[in-house]
Amino acid sequence: MKGLVVKNTGSWYVVRTDEGELVQCKVKGNFRLKGLRTTNPVAIGDRVVLSRPQASPLSLDATGKTPHEGTIVTPHSPLYIIEIEDRRNYIIRKSINLSKQSHIIAANIDQALLIVTVCRPQTSTTFIDRFLASAEAYRVPVVLLFNKSDLLDDDLRRYQEMMVTLYENIGYECRQISAETGQGVEELRPLLNGKITLLSGNSGVGKSTLINRLVPGANLRTAEVSDAHNTGMHTTTFSEMISLPQGYLIDTPGIKGFGTFDIEPEELTGYFKEIFRFSKDCRFSNCTHTHEPGCAVLKALDDHLIAQSRYQSYLSMMTDKDESKYREAY
Repeated sequence: MKGLVVKNTGSWYVVRTDEGELVQCKVKGNFRLKGLRTTNPVAIGDRVVLSRPQASPLSLDATGKTPHEGTIVTPHSPLYIIEIEDRRNYIIRKSINLSKQSHIIAANIDQALLIVTVCRPQTSTTFIDRFLASAEAYRVPVVLLFNKSDLLDDDLRRYQEMMVTLYENIGYECRQISAETGQGVEELRPLLNGKITLLSGNSGVGKSTLINRLVPGANLRTAEVSDAHNTGMHTTTFSEMISLPQGYLIDTPGIKGFGTFDIEPEELTGYFKEIFRFSKDCRFSNCTHTHEPGCAVLKALDDHLIAQSRYQSYLSMMTDKDESKYREAY
């Protein structure tokens, strides 16, 4: 039996079988993915193979006697996930618990919508850039949704416009929306049609509010952002794939930090689009774009053709040795 993992509740997985049935499953205790140390061997979006344990022979009935001859009492037994089919991509980050392990956010996705906010709470460019670099590494297209546009004063609106211009010039599609008022939400539907879409972002940026707009009847719980700390509360506990009229939306718990996993420094240039474009003109093929003479990236930085925030994000991913810095809890 085969199916698609549509929900993770921590100890159980919900799988939609190819026959359309929703079944609860567990993972075999010794089940691990070869070559990938991850805290969750099975992720939302995985295609899996299921198996049911063989029923034990005869059982005692309520009176303590064996069943009537010719009948076999088969106690309800769970299905087990015994195999994961090859993934075409996934979004992965460092585990919040073990620095040498990873956590797979979702697998086999067509695109990701990263919700960011410039206030209540403010999403850092470091977080955005780390997410984008990881998505580039696994060939997942990303659209940036700038939410809570209804809360912006003139200064914040100018800052958001600057952010939109920055990322659009790099090559990322950006949308300015308000999940609270509905501004720009209906225009998102064509983006979602026929696709499996991951919805991600910091806690408190409005993922649940947006899903409630897009999926009437979802009734996901929402919470106010803390006035004291300008941070969001976690309202989504487990990852879940939500059916749309055409397509699927993967809702995930809010992420406070995004530690990139399994990206080698020499590969990093390729995951920053604008840095990669200029790097082709560097004098040395193994240029790290930090100090080398004839570095076209450093020249572009001096000429303001590469944003300082993006370059700082690049450096942080090149040199960051603090394993806990970007591994705050969900």
